[in-house]
Amino acid sequence: MALESRIYSIKEINRYIRMKLESDNLLGDVWLRGEISNFTHHSSGHMYFTLKDADSRLKCIMFASHNQRLPFMPKEGTKVLARGNFSVYERDGNYQFYVTQMQPDGIGSLYMAFEQLKRKLDSEGLFAEGRKRPIPRFPKAIGVITSPTGAAVRDIIITLQRRHPSVPVLLFPVLVQGKGAAPAIVKAIENMNRMAEVDVLIVGRGGGSLEELWAFNEEAVARSIVASAIPVISAVGHETDFTIADFVADLRAATPTAAAELAVPNIEELKGRLSQLRTRLYQSLRTSVTRRKERLHRVSRSPIFMNPRKYMLQQAERLDRLKDRLEQRTVRQAERSRDKLLRLQGALAAAHPGEKAAFAAKQLQGATGRLESAMGGLMKEHRMRVASAIRQLDALSPLKVMSRGYSLVYDEKENRLIKSIEDVQPGDLVTVKLTDGQLDCQVWAMKGET
Repeated sequence: MALESRIYSIKEINRYIRMKLESDNLLGDVWLRGEISNFTHHSSGHMYFTLKDADSRLKCIMFASHNQRLPFMPKEGTKVLARGNFSVYERDGNYQFYVTQMQPDGIGSLYMAFEQLKRKLDSEGLFAEGRKRPIPRFPKAIGVITSPTGAAVRDIIITLQRRHPSVPVLLFPVLVQGKGAAPAIVKAIENMNRMAEVDVLIVGRGGGSLEELWAFNEEAVARSIVASAIPVISAVGHETDFTIADFVADLRAATPTAAAELAVPNIEELKGRLSQLRTRLYQSLRTSVTRRKERLHRVSRSPIFMNPRKYMLQQAERLDRLKDRLEQRTVRQAERSRDKLLRLQGALAAAHPGEKAAFAAKQLQGATGRLESAMGGLMKEHRMRVASAIRQLDALSPLKVMSRGYSLVYDEKENRLIKSIEDVQPGDLVTVKLTDGQLDCQVWAMKGET
């Protein structure tokens, strides 16, 4: 054995096989046909059994959460169609078939077709409660689409006549099983909608096997019910029977008799209700009349009715007092208004534009005088400062020094001040500036300080 080879535990291998089985697309959801043997219905509710055929056997388990919905009780030797998935029970290393749905064999293909259509229509939202329409509380006419010879039509008509005989019933006879049943039902629903003579449609038949009820599991019938402008009550089979028509109908009735009961109210119950309301109304009116009589009696004994003249004199006196108070208030109000008007007139006069303009002109005149005085003083001060600055500048001016016998010598070419004999050479032309003019001279000789 190579050193690098890994050694697995039994648990790891069983888990690996379980994961492989559960991830397989085919084994994750598969239908099987077989015969039940070794059947055990455990006290926990789970079912343990073996599915076998002529050549092989397979251990199976169906948990209680799934088998509670079974429409039949499995037993030894029952041939069934089972739907489920494969997995491994890791502790024992046994692979098993976990069943989620099961039907007796023979109707399995119909049942699978039923489930496929159910999932398809449900995904389109045709089963949604929000799409369905309410059944009229008091329909004017009832349409019945069923076989004219079955027990269902008798039950429906008898129940409708018993509950509400005044409501007319329109029967549209159709086939309810066999090859031509589904097209006949679709045509009847379309014709009833085209005639528009009824408020509610009852579509159904009596009980039967899955094959006998199959017309009501056809997609065409389901879509015609959905497309109907008239609300539809489905009444197919017995209470335990469910068809696609039940899921798409606006209301599902457990039986044809129950459909008739849902379609119309009970006239006797309505009469009883009306009688109760009539009694309550009579009692309410009698109580109201009695209460009003008592109130009228109390009012008739009040002082105003016993001695109306006295009451009128009191009111006249009160009216005089109110009149005097009104006059006094009117006078006081007029005086206050007059005073307020005078105050407002004074304020208005003070705020008149002419007065404001005259006051502003006077203020402007005073401000102008103060400004001129201030400007005169400021100009005098500035003149004195300028004169002082001129005197100081004049004292520092080279011309002032020159007036005492000094002169300035400039280089004639570059016009720069000559400060040393080193700035010129013999023969250079120079300019000598004096107080009253200048001299153009030439340097003939130079002599430095010894």
